[in-house]
Amino acid sequence: MKVHHLNCGTMNMPGAPMVCHVLLVETANGLVLVDAGFGSHDCLEPAKRLGPTRHIARPILDQRETAAHQIERLGFRRDDVRHIIITHFDIDHIGGLSDFPAAQIHVTAAEALGSMRSPSWREKVRYRAAQWAHEPHIVEHEPEGEKWRGFAAAKQLDEVSPGIALVALPGHTRGHACVAVDAGHRWILHSGDSFYHSATLDGRARVPRVLTIMESAVAWNLKQVRDNHDRLAELHRRQDPDLLIVNAHDPTLFERARDSA
Repeated sequence: MKVHHLNCGTMNMPGAPMVCHVLLVETANGLVLVDAGFGSHDCLEPAKRLGPTRHIARPILDQRETAAHQIERLGFRRDDVRHIIITHFDIDHIGGLSDFPAAQIHVTAAEALGSMRSPSWREKVRYRAAQWAHEPHIVEHEPEGEKWRGFAAAKQLDEVSPGIALVALPGHTRGHACVAVDAGHRWILHSGDSFYHSATLDGRARVPRVLTIMESAVAWNLKQVRDNHDRLAELHRRQDPDLLIVNAHDPTLFERARDSA
């Protein structure tokens, strides 16, 4: 499977510029997106769709950065996207869903429960129902029973394409997950918001203070977040030659992945 690394949302948050790292996967069953970044409707109606958090993250909301625009620029059609796998339902990960109304949206059952069906008061504040007002086709999954590189709960998404797995890693949100993609010469583990900065993995620098504050403030379960940091850092230290760990927002990890694709 050929994997394209797309930035679908530059954010100019003070002290820590960020991207929205989206995977576009070419499969025998059509195109698959891992996360969707900001979409064209976010650019047109930011107040309605993004709410006040846009003043903190400061996304540039450029139509040219949307997944839809970048896919068309690569020579594909929007309806070539058959499946979108979502790490979690925060606005900077699902804004692009409405640009692909025919796609099946894959998410953990826990995330669908916490965002769409039965949110707590914290989750009602966190999520924006305008992002799914177009009534997307949601497919819920229960990653459990299978192991993937030491992670206890995973599910192979063979109905999407062989070589794609949804790996449960709650903490940032109730049903947060990572997505593993077999790119042939290596696996790519898209860790979503399990960590924000590469220093969490390698310890070569300090994570910017603004990111540690934000990560703690929005965590569904902070202990799980910190446990996830330890598990991912341990996986990174193993330096498996056939594994690339990326996340949703670190610009350096995005650039390295794009340049080595």
